[in-house]
Amino acid sequence: MIDLTMASKVGKILVVDDNPGIRRALEILLPMHFAEVRTIPSPATLVSSLEQFRPDVVLLDMNFNTSINTGNEGLYWAGEIKKIVPEVEVVLFTAYADIQLAVEGMKRGAFDFIVKPWDNDKLIEVLTAARDKARKAMKRDARHASPTAADSPMFWGTSPEMNAVRKTLDKIAPTDATVLITGENGTGKDVLAREIHARSLRNKKPMVAVDAGAITETLFESELFGHVKGAFTDAHTDHVGKFEQADGGTLFLDEIGNIPLHLQAKLLRAIQNRSIVRVGGNEAMPVNIRLICATNMDLEQLVREGRFREDLYYRINTVHIALPPLRERKEDIVPLAQLFMDRFAEKYHRPLTGMDDSAKVMLENGRWNGNIRELQNCIEKAVILSDGNELTAKDIYPEPIARPAGNTVKAVSDTEEKRLIQEAMDRTGGNISAAAKMLGVSRPTLYAKLKKYGL
Repeated sequence: MIDLTMASKVGKILVVDDNPGIRRALEILLPMHFAEVRTIPSPATLVSSLEQFRPDVVLLDMNFNTSINTGNEGLYWAGEIKKIVPEVEVVLFTAYADIQLAVEGMKRGAFDFIVKPWDNDKLIEVLTAARDKARKAMKRDARHASPTAADSPMFWGTSPEMNAVRKTLDKIAPTDATVLITGENGTGKDVLAREIHARSLRNKKPMVAVDAGAITETLFESELFGHVKGAFTDAHTDHVGKFEQADGGTLFLDEIGNIPLHLQAKLLRAIQNRSIVRVGGNEAMPVNIRLICATNMDLEQLVREGRFREDLYYRINTVHIALPPLRERKEDIVPLAQLFMDRFAEKYHRPLTGMDDSAKVMLENGRWNGNIRELQNCIEKAVILSDGNELTAKDIYPEPIARPAGNTVKAVSDTEEKRLIQEAMDRTGGNISAAAKMLGVSRPTLYAKLKKYGL
């Protein structure tokens, strides 16, 4: 253990690594830049070290068992550290092959990752940034949540489809009209629901969101309508249901198409009467809610098949808003990607100022079957793995087209090479420059390959 406190040095670093050579090297390097440094060989004493040493940053190895190199230990302990002391920043120490795991660790709350063998300047830069963030958080005594789609404001873009949605929202938001939002997974139905609530006259009251499809049948009534003490086994106290929680505000029922048919009648009764009866109770309790529902299913088709009640469908469908898939609003893809890039560049401390033409072409021509959610995840990963000041096509899609040996299409069979080239051309919409960058070859080489395979 090294414990050197000097006025010119700030910060406490805890290193957890089972390699004695690495610990010795860091015991020499880190005290040159930080006030206190402590190293331990395994997570066995991690919890006690957190309590006693109170570090600003934990530099955490991802593998501690020589026979198991999954990185799951690192992910587990990174999560445990953030649970025990959320204000402490975690920097993951990983081998090159574990980068994907490190990315997953950052999504779970880690500050950044360092690849072994490390560059001293890069290591000090990352640890310093993590230290500064941790100390600022400690001074504020605040816990910072990661930005998510659920925290994001509505992005309207400039497409005609979204302009039409916006005009509808302008008209219905100030009313109490029941709204049905439909659209594919990832189109932002929950974000639109929050926008409606925020612009309604009920915005001072809560908006309560319920994933209706995730509630088990046995708990459906209890979750929505509440229960009284003793209504069933384990009902030790009264429980306030979602309808009551949303009283005066908005109740958002997501995935309403997944509610079993026999439970739809109970939901319909509550909506019609604007009152509920708690499970085990006898008293009808009035509730004053605005109802917004969402689904990715074709409810009219479900009605025809007898899987969704027609009277419930009409009750929830006063105003219908259909969110378009991302592929139908191509002019919004790049601006939306840039918004995500700016957000994640700030979160992950990446010096990104924009994206080059190859990245923009690739984004505009992507399939985006997962819509906005897929685009957000793609950009988050690209930002984490980026090295320069601009996102490139290779940052957006580093695989499966990029090959391990030099990230090119060399040294593969003709069949495999043709498939890779065809996939690159499909993803870039036939843009030769972007496809060549993705494949790691020159434009003339790609031209020759296209001619060779008749593509």
